[in-house]
Amino acid sequence: MHQEGNQITQRIFIRNMMCSSCIRVVKEDLTKLGVAVLEVKLGEATICFNPEKISNNQINEVLQELGMGLISNRDEILVEQIKQTIIELVHYMNNVDSIVRKSEYLVEKMGRSYQTLSKLFSKVEPITLEKYIILQKIERVKELAMEDKISLSEIAWMMDYSSPHHLSSQFKLITGISLSDYKKDPAAFKKPIDKLY
Repeated sequence: MHQEGNQITQRIFIRNMMCSSCIRVVKEDLTKLGVAVLEVKLGEATICFNPEKISNNQINEVLQELGMGLISNRDEILVEQIKQTIIELVHYMNNVDSIVRKSEYLVEKMGRSYQTLSKLFSKVEPITLEKYIILQKIERVKELAMEDKISLSEIAWMMDYSSPHHLSSQFKLITGISLSDYKKDPAAFKKPIDKLY
């Protein structure tokens, strides 16, 4: 935190910031509150405001209305960064080598061992890191399944499943329905990626 006159510049960490639209709405809504948003990216922002006029509680309230919120606990900040990295990997990179090497990718990006990251994730969240990755992969499979030009075999390969059968089995285990039933009414079964558990 840096103070100049009655303005302070502060880096904040934000929970549940999962896509590029989140960046836009965070910037818009904090600006409406009277906060100068100097930089914003997934999971964090650098802001400048007058603490005599605007409190951290008001900033948090604005973020909570968006389904987000401030994070101050160091472990929670790291877990949020792990989630961002997994979402980036599974939903945006579309690179099978990256998904196959997900543990290496996480270790490289986070600068900690996979065991440390996994232990920390389970300490903060009600599920394991591996389960979180599977849930994200299933959501991505739902998106890919709606693209008629991609076969089940291609989806299985892209998402690092050993076979289409393995993908179908895990899909049914996680969602409770088959992929073909999902395709009949996808809107009924789609979940926001920040509300998978």
